[in-house]
Amino acid sequence: MLTQKIMPTTLLLISILMMLTLHFLLPLMKIIPPFWNLLGLLPIIIGVYINLWADHAFHQVQTTIKPYERPSTLIVHGCFSYTRNPMYLGFVLVLIGIAILIMTLSPWVVIPLFIVILDTLYIPHEEQMLTEEFGSLWEGYKKQVHRWI
Repeated sequence: MLTQKIMPTTLLLISILMMLTLHFLLPLMKIIPPFWNLLGLLPIIIGVYINLWADHAFHQVQTTIKPYERPSTLIVHGCFSYTRNPMYLGFVLVLIGIAILIMTLSPWVVIPLFIVILDTLYIPHEEQMLTEEFGSLWEGYKKQVHRWI
């Protein structure tokens, strides 16, 4: 299974490289003027903060952060009370920030692809494991907290 071979962080790095490659090989058009592109730092900072917050929650309860390993604890506090996938949300924010910094249209193609891959390959696999591991506790949490935001 793909999710066992490619970690989400690796997928993020591949996506960043794809964005840069598209920018340099096929920049299409500039859609963000210079200096305004620095606003891209804001979603990057927020995305990194969300990831650090989620990472801290995983370490605090001593459960795995790897998507293909069985979790020992269902985390429902902190950033997990706002989104079931804070790390993926943080990754998307980082990609949005990078796209803004790059200023051209072509890198934006990568972001929806990244989301689709997460939504079809990673999240369903993780949610299946959470259902098996935590049953009704997971189902109740899932009804209260959205997948993304």
